[in-house]
Amino acid sequence: MASVKVKFRPSTVSGREGTLYYQVIHNRVVRQINTDYKLFASEWNCHSEAVILHGIPNEQERNNYLLSISSRIKWDKDRLDKIIQTLSQSGTFVTDDIVMRFHDNRQEQSFNAYISQQIARLKRLGKIRTSETYTAALRSFCGFMNDKEVLFDQLNADLLTEYEAYLKGRGNTPNTISFYMRILKAVYNRAVEDGIAEQRHPFKAVYTGVEKTLKRAISLRDIKRIKGLDLSLNPNLDFACDMFLFGFYTRGMSFIDMAYLKKTDLKNGILSYRRRKTGQQLFIKWEKCMQEILDKYPENGTEYLLPIITERGEDYRKQYTNELHRVNHLLKKIGKQLDLSIPLTMYVGRHSWASIAKSQNVPISVISEGMGHDSENTTQIYLASLDTAVVDRANKKILDLL
Repeated sequence: MASVKVKFRPSTVSGREGTLYYQVIHNRVVRQINTDYKLFASEWNCHSEAVILHGIPNEQERNNYLLSISSRIKWDKDRLDKIIQTLSQSGTFVTDDIVMRFHDNRQEQSFNAYISQQIARLKRLGKIRTSETYTAALRSFCGFMNDKEVLFDQLNADLLTEYEAYLKGRGNTPNTISFYMRILKAVYNRAVEDGIAEQRHPFKAVYTGVEKTLKRAISLRDIKRIKGLDLSLNPNLDFACDMFLFGFYTRGMSFIDMAYLKKTDLKNGILSYRRRKTGQQLFIKWEKCMQEILDKYPENGTEYLLPIITERGEDYRKQYTNELHRVNHLLKKIGKQLDLSIPLTMYVGRHSWASIAKSQNVPISVISEGMGHDSENTTQIYLASLDTAVVDRANKKILDLL
């Protein structure tokens, strides 16, 4: 029976990354399959043939890269095992047959495996958030298929229509369904570009648009009500309220940008930060209301300004996501306490700042700059669903003329 081993080839240059390759052995004949997976000798366990992750939180980006290599190795080895099994069932074969099949096995690659490959690529590129959305779409699709592999020629309009019905049956909104479909469609189109699949337009019968979202902003009066709350007897609710208000005070700053604010970002009365979504550099005048929130909490033991990421020995991203879920859960309790018309979340604060600015006749260009949007078109789209009251009043004037 043929066997496959994963080997590490160190670089000939000291201090440089080496590469991994597969050693295929059959009937004592050895062949190599090279890869472009690069890592350092300290990141590879030659005995267990496994990637070694860094134990330091600051090395999270490197760990994401190493995890993607680990995923690709598993995927490659699964392919090689299937090739060997197929060749064994067909009769006699030589080692070169395995290598040839591996290099020319595109038509046998499943849609699921190709998505996993794209997730690994996104991690290597450092696009962690996008890789997470792709993972969510893959998980949903695999749930529909009961974890059964789907070949590209099996991916047709009928199957996707059934998947759409499955999502509706689970109570997913049209925008959520479209979210999954658009990701799967993007992966499929990339496979077509790579020559792995033939363009058969399997997504033509399912919804991939974006419905206008419900209003996600509250009024200035409601912001004042939130600010006026006395939550001193409930520190958890008080903290969630403070984070909401801080995001509003800082022109609708997103929670991820708040979490990664560093103490060194606040200098000479100016808070400067770079948006993690767009990379745009923003500057905010530091106001008394912002300092009052900061003064309520002991100085963070990390390099970060706010008490969101507080532990040095833990995954920073995990701390941020856990805190976001916790704060949003607590904010919804506050919203119910105030009998707000919509669920209160951190994102509502961002929408509310834009909506209130618009109601005060602040120019779109100024709102766009304040929120760190990359164009006014983005802001126009953003504001389109925030408040329909102006349109309703205009319509009433017209109807009153009848």
